[in-house]
Amino acid sequence: MTASTPSTALNAARRAADLAALGDGAGVDVVVIGGGITGTGIALDAAARGLSVVLMEKHDLAFGTSRWSSKLVHGGLRYLATGNVGIARRSAVERGILMTRNAPHLVTAMPQLVPLLPSMTGASRALVRFGFAAGDGLRKLAGTPASTLPRSRRVDAARACELAPTVRRAGLDGALLAYDGQLIDDARLVVAVARTAAQHGARILTRVAASDATGTSVRLTDQLTGESLVLSARAVINANGVWAGDVDPSITLRPSRGTHLVFDAATFGNPTAALTVPIPGETNRFVFAMPEQLGRVYLGLTDEDAPGPIPDVPEPTPAEVAFLLDTVNTALDVALSSDDVIGAYAGLRPLIDGGKDARTADVSREHAVVESANGVLSVIGGKLTEYRYMAEDVVDRAVAERGLAATPCRTRNLPLVGAPANPVSTLRSPIDLPSSLVARYGAEAPNVIARATCARPSARVATGIDVTRAEFEYATTYEGALSVDDILDRRTRIGLVAADRDRAKDAAQEFVAPISAEDR
Repeated sequence: MTASTPSTALNAARRAADLAALGDGAGVDVVVIGGGITGTGIALDAAARGLSVVLMEKHDLAFGTSRWSSKLVHGGLRYLATGNVGIARRSAVERGILMTRNAPHLVTAMPQLVPLLPSMTGASRALVRFGFAAGDGLRKLAGTPASTLPRSRRVDAARACELAPTVRRAGLDGALLAYDGQLIDDARLVVAVARTAAQHGARILTRVAASDATGTSVRLTDQLTGESLVLSARAVINANGVWAGDVDPSITLRPSRGTHLVFDAATFGNPTAALTVPIPGETNRFVFAMPEQLGRVYLGLTDEDAPGPIPDVPEPTPAEVAFLLDTVNTALDVALSSDDVIGAYAGLRPLIDGGKDARTADVSREHAVVESANGVLSVIGGKLTEYRYMAEDVVDRAVAERGLAATPCRTRNLPLVGAPANPVSTLRSPIDLPSSLVARYGAEAPNVIARATCARPSARVATGIDVTRAEFEYATTYEGALSVDDILDRRTRIGLVAADRDRAKDAAQEFVAPISAEDR
């Protein structure tokens, strides 16, 4: 790659070249099936060790569960409350790695406010205070400085109302304030990991389906052309999330649905902290009203059994919508209804089946690496915060069992694309950059504008939507977007609100048209 086309660029031309190279019959060290956070994390870990890697994803990067999270990088406090010290400590460590080394541009400290209302018993207050103090201890144990994640404290009622303006004022006795990690966007993290894997030589192939997988080969089928080939590999790793059973039918998972509602931030008074509301009758579960990019608030989340066939795009149920509204309304001075909801989404957690007697909320978030009878290695379970640790675990096993010549894991100290320490060159921009652009792209933000060739690159894609035309172009030229849906639903999150999607669709189509022309 030349300086003008950095090795991190994912686009239709690179995809075609990579597929053509594989068509020449070359084998690789590692094939990864699945383009979510786990799969891209594995591809990065393996490529950074010097292994040749192909990642294939049937749809788009972050198409599945990885784009449907709460956008939180949890420190593991909830797991500490249930006695799972190991996963709590690992979560805190991995959160610190993301915030200080891997992706400080994408993960920032989010204030979480628990209002002290009359409905909250003394025992509940004491439990939350103890939990926040334990969270401070986890942060220190993980080596994350207080300058990155401030310590918890109590604030008075006036300060609580400043942070969460619609909080119920009657009887408000201040609030407890703590901090956790928040992603600007989960799908953007996946793309950054994938591009960093490409930077280290991995071939990242979207719209490519996997079938007939064994421990030494897999059939690739290009979903755009229908052409297929068999690729040999030293190791085949299944990171297909809730769809892992499609690759290895012996795998049994217990999907759990987590639903979020989307609001205009003005509905919550444009909060600067996540309003954290205890779920009645629960000791360690809350719903969160979290301020997000694009002037929105996400309210989540549920934890419901989701048996049966796995849909490509899960849908929230009316009961979940009502549960979230009813719970958050216990802490608000305004009464929210379904009329205030401007969007909604649901994702399926790939939980390891712990038996039908256990609630999904109580099922362990541990991961496991299992091997099928034909030699495919599968990583199942786990959680977004621990994606790097999970990737290290499965690649370690692949290296040991397949005799791969690889260096030790490097990802603990490896900055992703957009992090200040990543060696991708950053061009100077002749204009002031919007803060929203910097929040989404970090140190790479100047490149988005400076490398744009479209007309009016700094102009918004539609009135009232804080996304520039240059970002739409960058999505197709550097971030692997091949369709309007890729741009609106994953490279940006405009598509979460149907009205915003309609207003931005024509602009997205403008940048997808050249890709379609190349295909013809």
